[in-house]
Amino acid sequence: MYPKPRSIVFDLFGDFLRYSGGAARLQTLTELLAAFDVPEATTRVVMARLRKEGYFATEKDGRSTVYRLTDRSWRLLDDGRKRIFERDRDPWDRHWRMVIYDVPESDRSARDRVRKKLRWWGFGPLAPSTWVSPHDRLDEVAAALSEEPVARLDLLTCRSAGQAADLDMASRCWDLGALHAALLHKREAYRAKLARYGSSPPKGRDALVERVELVHDYRLLPFDDPDLPPELVPSGWVGREVHEMFLQAHEMLRAEAEAHCARATRESPSPQP
Repeated sequence: MYPKPRSIVFDLFGDFLRYSGGAARLQTLTELLAAFDVPEATTRVVMARLRKEGYFATEKDGRSTVYRLTDRSWRLLDDGRKRIFERDRDPWDRHWRMVIYDVPESDRSARDRVRKKLRWWGFGPLAPSTWVSPHDRLDEVAAALSEEPVARLDLLTCRSAGQAADLDMASRCWDLGALHAALLHKREAYRAKLARYGSSPPKGRDALVERVELVHDYRLLPFDDPDLPPELVPSGWVGREVHEMFLQAHEMLRAEAEAHCARATRESPSPQP
């Protein structure tokens, strides 16, 4: 089952179209989404909604409508690329970053959005309204929550009493057993993909579909996997291995997928930025 059309649009811009000026004609987008069985009418509705939400600006070039990424979309894509494709390789400084927030009890949707954004940046709930991460991402959190109705936001850097306390905090914030089981399952799936790509690599349109589906599948992982340092996970943890397999599969599909996008763009040339 393909991702939702809205997700496909962001994946296409994030992995391909951002590198050719961040703009595309509606007919180009229609052709690209058709590879995912998205009807033209649906593409038009989705793009109109994304424009209304401030993710795209439109302009006319002759009789064609051009959709161009806004600053809001560029930030979204930059943040997404950072979380999906990058993993922290520096030694852990043994400091925790803590976020304490206050959202009005009456605004349940805002609380859900705040929690989702914290999960995306690798924070886990140590206590109600108190989330922690071993990664230094307080600036990213501050920017992400600046659009939310947060009555109070405290951003702290702290240390625990020692290794035992660190391990206890990690086990309380994340279900490491369930997460590792999910990673093992994903490793097997990616191992099968790599074997298939090596023996019978997808071409053209199929490569584009495979690559978008691969990114869509993997970008759900950062919500659950905070990419904990080795000191905080059990021995035999496969998170980094899964990440490397994802990068390898993504690269194996690159040439054919990019060529298909380039052909679609040439047939309906994108305007100059």
